[in-house]
Amino acid sequence: MNLSSLSTSPHPLSPYGWDEGWEAEFAHHAEQGLLPGRVVRVDRGLCDVITPLGTVRADTEFVVPRDPMKVVCTGDWAAVDPESSDPRYVRSLLPRRTAFVRSTSSKRSEGQILAANVDFTIIAVSLAVELDLGRIERFLALAWESGAQPLVVLTKADLIPDAVGLSYLLQDVETAAPGVQVLAVSSTYGDGLDVLGAVVSGGTSVLLGQSGAGKSTLANALLGEDVMAVQAARDVDGKGRHTTTTRNLLVLPGGGVLIDTPGLRGVGLFDAGSGVGQVFSEIEELAASCRFQDCAHEAEPGCAVLAAADSGVLPERRLESYRKLLRENQRIVAKTDARVRAELRKEWKRRGAEGRAAMEAKRGVRER
Repeated sequence: MNLSSLSTSPHPLSPYGWDEGWEAEFAHHAEQGLLPGRVVRVDRGLCDVITPLGTVRADTEFVVPRDPMKVVCTGDWAAVDPESSDPRYVRSLLPRRTAFVRSTSSKRSEGQILAANVDFTIIAVSLAVELDLGRIERFLALAWESGAQPLVVLTKADLIPDAVGLSYLLQDVETAAPGVQVLAVSSTYGDGLDVLGAVVSGGTSVLLGQSGAGKSTLANALLGEDVMAVQAARDVDGKGRHTTTTRNLLVLPGGGVLIDTPGLRGVGLFDAGSGVGQVFSEIEELAASCRFQDCAHEAEPGCAVLAAADSGVLPERRLESYRKLLRENQRIVAKTDARVRAELRKEWKRRGAEGRAAMEAKRGVRER
């Protein structure tokens, strides 16, 4: 195929998200005779890349960095060797517009990138088990931090036959997800899928959630065919095995691209301070009225956040979740930021001094 002829017709990569911006970014690679392509799957140093000439299997040896955040990932746009090369290599990656990142289980403060160049983050939450609002807030913090627009999808809505009960569940999630669209869907009966399909048709979406959340079933419903394998979740806790074992990029028939991911057992924050602030936007707004600019919302006088919690305007669960995620994020950032480490040590010393003073005051009362 002559690539010059492609300019007179829609670009073959348009269904995968190719646009004028990517065209401009790729220009200097084109001058070198390289092909543009989007990574649809990564597997042990090799990846499948969809190019204007079809899907190729390429080696990632030339883009193996020391920084784990810069490894080839599903959703990346890449510059690949031309058709005449054997073997084929990914020579470079185009700058990412967005990236969904979580912390690894490693003690070395490393991030793991789950998907690149994503417009929408679909957080799948099963209604077959009790809602864990704290976990939803954690996913949302990472989603906002990625630069993508979050969307919470409550799956298996057909298991809640009571419309009033379903409405209450939706309200609970909406309270935990300010500024985020929340949908209840049934992949079995198709409820809510038309709305979801219309949303994701506008770009690239990544589908995230725990094992057993119904991600693969939801992906099949959006795709209109059984592309992803599905396993039944355990009745006892609603959890399932990892049906999806790799991240796969798939074109949706109604437009848009979907990246399906394996179920996530752990969702650690990774430098997601602004994401946490976005999830708890009402607390951030209240904090602007605190007496002290550096108020920690623990016991300070004139704290607008504590006043809202005491009056019942701010649910105590929300405040505790906010504190928990902020502490976790600080610990992650402190591993690589000396200034943050120093601030944390100062805070720990202050709290320790307050604790000792309180103990001494109690002893004084007892002795009297």
